[in-house]
Amino acid sequence: MKKYWIIFLTVLGIILLSACSESTIPEGAENTNSGSSGSTAPAEGQEVIYGSTTDAVGLSPTLTNDSASSSVISQVYETLFERDPETLELVPKLAESFENPDELTWTIKLKEGITFQDGTPFNAEAVKYTFDKLRDPATAAPRASLLEPVEEITAVDETTVEIKTKYPYGSMVAALSHSNASIISPAADEKQDLMKEPVGTGPFKFVSWSTGDQIVLEKNEDYWGGAPSLSKVTFKVVPEVSTAISMLQTGEINFLDALPGEQLSRIEAIKNVEVTKQEGTPVYWLSPNHSTERGQNPEFRKAIAAAVDRDAIVEQMNGLAVRNDSIIGPKLFGYSEAASSGATAYDPEAAKKLVEENGFGDEPVKLLAANRGTFVQMAEIVQSQLTEAGFKVEIETMEWATFLDTARAGNYDLTFLSWSNVTGDGSEMLYPNFHSDNVGVSNMSQYSNPEFDQLVEQSRTTVDQAEREKYLNQANGILLKEDVAVVMYHGVVTSATDQSIKGLQMDPNGQWSLYNVTRE
Repeated sequence: MKKYWIIFLTVLGIILLSACSESTIPEGAENTNSGSSGSTAPAEGQEVIYGSTTDAVGLSPTLTNDSASSSVISQVYETLFERDPETLELVPKLAESFENPDELTWTIKLKEGITFQDGTPFNAEAVKYTFDKLRDPATAAPRASLLEPVEEITAVDETTVEIKTKYPYGSMVAALSHSNASIISPAADEKQDLMKEPVGTGPFKFVSWSTGDQIVLEKNEDYWGGAPSLSKVTFKVVPEVSTAISMLQTGEINFLDALPGEQLSRIEAIKNVEVTKQEGTPVYWLSPNHSTERGQNPEFRKAIAAAVDRDAIVEQMNGLAVRNDSIIGPKLFGYSEAASSGATAYDPEAAKKLVEENGFGDEPVKLLAANRGTFVQMAEIVQSQLTEAGFKVEIETMEWATFLDTARAGNYDLTFLSWSNVTGDGSEMLYPNFHSDNVGVSNMSQYSNPEFDQLVEQSRTTVDQAEREKYLNQANGILLKEDVAVVMYHGVVTSATDQSIKGLQMDPNGQWSLYNVTRE
């Protein structure tokens, strides 16, 4: 029986090293509306108020797949494994250790003595319940793809889980570190709606949610790792970034992230506020709707790609964006430097010619954009560039949850999409976002290509890292050659915090933990 406590890096190899320094966090912003949370204020210095430009979609890790929701979920729930933000290695969290008796079997030992916030036990049955629900087609979980290779899950005893896979799955531990694989309380799930009332094993527990205003958490006094220092955490919704920055300046909020480039100098000028930034794993791209006749036309896609000046987008970001054509970013396993300039180049004259020859300007193009972060800014720039090429572009903006539903349904001509890649693995960029298995779920581009699908599948069904890298490079090359997506930029993870906040942990995947945070 092969023990993987130390050696699991041999199986995952470069996967773990790929998730290098950053995070894709929900765009920060906040509202001056104080709305009663139903919880008394803690002692001074023991509360953090985080500002977000958008509300969470829901609070169930099984049923959500967006950064705004994940920011809350990651404080309430926990996963079997997690990435160490300093070493970037995957280490046990709720798990104690794991073994691979053979290439299709994963035996996971769980930590003992842990309870959910509702007082029920965390055990192997809870893990089995969570994972069976995640992969059940009836659940329609947005990230069911994380466990797609799984054949069967068995609770061997109270603290032992056995997972059987259909084929070798080199990314298993990385998948089990994903926030959407967080373990839920079976008793709570059967009793209440976890989208509105979450129950996990984490250091903070749910208090209240005033939709569109704020979500309030409080410390879990019985947390198995020891109660956090913070007594209360408030997630305030502030749709306008400018308002959120003003609130940071006045101390009405203490923490923003995903800072907008055009406001960076203003934020950096605020006294007693610390700004951090580092290159990360997020990627933002423009996608045609591949389920439409226009989206399937290679000339239409090439005209779009040639008309968009990505350098102009990056320049507007004031150092918070990295220019790179590759879908698989520089911080991910499977990246190839050759792909950095492998897409159709900006060529406005060639774009105009394609539009004229094909009559692409005869019908309007609906450009869908979420009304958060940089999406609206990108939409306005791209609208101008496409109009110059002869397209007739109409921008349609939507709040975050509605945008996600609309994009999944394919009700658009062009849209902006993004991905933070929590696992740091190129196959977990390509499979959920572009494989035909996930059309209408996480594949919002609606892209389907059997040749591409096969390459991605091959990258997932071998633990030979050199082979995996080869397949990922080939699959990435198809996306670039066919103008499947136009990469706007690769993200830089940022945060702005009141200097009284100490111990904030920002992960390479864009998530963060408030467990070790104190106020001084």
